[in-house]
Amino acid sequence: MKEMGLDERPVEKMLGKGAGALSNSELLAVLLRSGTSGMNVMELSRTLLGGADNSLTRLSAMSVEQLTRLPGLGRTKAAVLQAAFELGRRFQSERCWEGKETIDGADKVFAIMSPLLKGLTHEQLWVLFLNRANFLIGKEMLSRGGMSATVIDQKMVIIRAMEKKASSVIIVHNHPSGNPRPGMEDLKQTQRLREALKNVDLTLTDHVIICDDGYYSFAQDSQR
Repeated sequence: MKEMGLDERPVEKMLGKGAGALSNSELLAVLLRSGTSGMNVMELSRTLLGGADNSLTRLSAMSVEQLTRLPGLGRTKAAVLQAAFELGRRFQSERCWEGKETIDGADKVFAIMSPLLKGLTHEQLWVLFLNRANFLIGKEMLSRGGMSATVIDQKMVIIRAMEKKASSVIIVHNHPSGNPRPGMEDLKQTQRLREALKNVDLTLTDHVIICDDGYYSFAQDSQR
C-alpha cells in the first residue's frame, strides 16, 4: 500500500476513523494486504467485489477454487477471505440466547441460525437442544451434505439430546436453492425422527428449513 496516497490507505483510514468508516472494498483491501504487479490492493478488492456482482453474500458463498479464478487472487488470499466470512457468521450467531430466552417460534430459530447458514452452497443439518421450559441449552451441527440433500441421523440426534439432558429438539437445515419449502424426503425424514424421539420421551418441537431470505416451519406449517 506504500504507493498509495495516505487518504487511500485502508489500514490507516481504519486506524484513524474506525472500521465502520470503510467501504466494502476498503475492508477487503485490509484483508488482502497487498495487490499484484498489475493492480494495487484497492483495484484488486474492487475487482474481487465486481466478480461477485458487488454482493458480499455471493462472495461469501464462493469456494477457494472459484475465488482463485478471479484475477490476482491466490489460495492464501482466498483462504483469508473465507476465514473472515466464517468468523463473521460465528460472531453473528454468538448472541447470548442460551439459557436467556425461550425459543417460542420459528422467528427466533431463524434469528439464531440464519447467520450460520446464509450464503452456503451446500446443506447443513443443525440441532437446537431445549430444556423443559424451552430455553436453548445448546446447538450443534450434525451433518453437511451436497447442494440438494442432507440426512437426519436419528440415533445421533437422540444420543446428543440425552447427553445434554434436553427435553426437546428443533431440527434446522438450509436449502441453498432459495426455496425453503420441504421436499418429499424432508417430510419423510421429519416424521421418522418425530416417532423415534417419541419412543425415548423426547419431543421434536419443530423442523425449520432456512434459505437466505426466509424459512419454512413444520410446526407452524407456514413459510415466511
